[in-house]
Amino acid sequence: MLGVTPIEVIRDLINKHAIFASINQVVDYDKASLVAQDLGFEPSPIAAVENPAVRGERPLSANEAMMATRDEEDMVTIPPVVTIMGHVDHGKTSLLDTIRKTKVAAGEAGGITQHIGAYQVEVNGKKITFLDTPGHEAFTAMRARGAQVTHLAIIVVAADDGVMPQTREAIDHARAAKVPIIIALNKIDKANANPDRVKQQLAEIGVVIEEYGGDTVCVPISARRGEGIDELLDYILLVSEVQDIKANPNRLATGVIIEARLEKNSGATATVLVQQGTLKMGDNIVVGSISGKVRAMFNDRGKRIQKATPSTPVSILGLPEVPNAGDRLEVTADERTAKQQAENESEKRKSEATPLGQVSLDTLYMQMQEGKVKELNVVIKSDVQGSLEAIKGSLSKLGEENLKVRLIREGIGNISETDIHLAAASKAIIIGFNVKADGAAASEAQREGVDIRYYNVIYKLIEDIQAALVGMLEPTFREVVDGHAEIMQTFKSGKTVIAGCRVLDGKVTRGSQVRLMRKDEKVLDGKVASLRRGKDDVREVLTGYECGILLEDFNAYEVGDIIEAYSQERVAPGA
Repeated sequence: MLGVTPIEVIRDLINKHAIFASINQVVDYDKASLVAQDLGFEPSPIAAVENPAVRGERPLSANEAMMATRDEEDMVTIPPVVTIMGHVDHGKTSLLDTIRKTKVAAGEAGGITQHIGAYQVEVNGKKITFLDTPGHEAFTAMRARGAQVTHLAIIVVAADDGVMPQTREAIDHARAAKVPIIIALNKIDKANANPDRVKQQLAEIGVVIEEYGGDTVCVPISARRGEGIDELLDYILLVSEVQDIKANPNRLATGVIIEARLEKNSGATATVLVQQGTLKMGDNIVVGSISGKVRAMFNDRGKRIQKATPSTPVSILGLPEVPNAGDRLEVTADERTAKQQAENESEKRKSEATPLGQVSLDTLYMQMQEGKVKELNVVIKSDVQGSLEAIKGSLSKLGEENLKVRLIREGIGNISETDIHLAAASKAIIIGFNVKADGAAASEAQREGVDIRYYNVIYKLIEDIQAALVGMLEPTFREVVDGHAEIMQTFKSGKTVIAGCRVLDGKVTRGSQVRLMRKDEKVLDGKVASLRRGKDDVREVLTGYECGILLEDFNAYEVGDIIEAYSQERVAPGA
């Protein structure tokens, strides 16, 4: 930009500013601005421009990412990305296999030679990309990492079995991700198939199909016989046309890692779904905290290719390590930029000990004021259906223009890991009414920073949500016992009496809150005024040590009394 050679810049830095920098060294703004001023320019700092499709304060949906980078001149219609979800044994895999066998892209017949977790089929000259993920868990795990790539979700329901728990979960996850749903009513060739019952069950959980006056497409199919497959693919194209899915192929590529593994012969292999731009051989790439170069690229048929346009799944070689599924891939202008970005991301990940951006009732109002939150996502689990209906009815009346309560999942029974994953991905809080979280779910909630609230009175629940919406919710605290000390002897010192104690467990700290217990009865609730070992004042005394304790405004100690030290700890989200 300055129109001078690096040698002149280095010379200027050394001679005029005594800064010894080599040609590959990154020079900060202050130093760079001095050189620019010497050459007659007026520099000003510019904020680092982050691609909204790649990073953001919250994960963008696939469509939002497209819209964020929309440049009408360069935008072209791209194939829709479809995820197939549903209950176990309802025919997800059979449907995928049938589509794969009957719709291999023209000119590439001969079967799949390499399975890469995603593949493209061609219908009437138009392509569709299918993600072969193992159900809604992976779909949500990727969404939690900010990698929402799906434009459309197909929910497979068996006509003989009906709507099952995982069907409901899959629908909740698709709705939370705000993607359109197509119902594939499978196994219609079975003697005991009852499509009308299934349609009724779907209506009961809020999925009203077109036949019943709703807006959800329902296609009867038989994956085993290959019936209705063409119609399903036509509907996929129709729904995606309505969505107007577009991307810009003429820019540096960005994408998402669908899956990655370590191959014995070729090393780290990653499957990438390109979202924007065109990924080319030799591109310098950053994937999370890893940088590398595209050394080889294969399509879903195992054929070596030179470039991949948006919505194309490809397997790439050239990364030094195996990245995580859900990591963002970004092409950079040169190798140095790639390394720098990877280092920055690595540092950022190290510094982020706790998950960022999670919503809790305590921080809701603050985040709302900052414009980070526009709706409060809620997952409700209750012990009985009646309570659930009452809670839903009350919550629907809460909120105001700026902030609405959005129910993304409801259910009967204890809080499970699936609920935690959905809440983490959707920045939701979980409400447990007369239920608890099982062990694995509780530890997962703590790890993910998900706020779980337990209630047994509906009014209290509604009060808390309402208070959070208007920013009045007080943080909750719980008592933690720090330690116990037994009085072994008492000493007089003028008018005061000192308790000679031995710490039985934990620790006693100067200034800590204590209870004096005598034969299991509380005699005093006060504070430690002084704590000594020998003649020295100390801050704390640990288990097994002896010490002298003086409590505020109290002298009536007796040998055998127990001093219990305790503190109030703020309850963290998910605890």
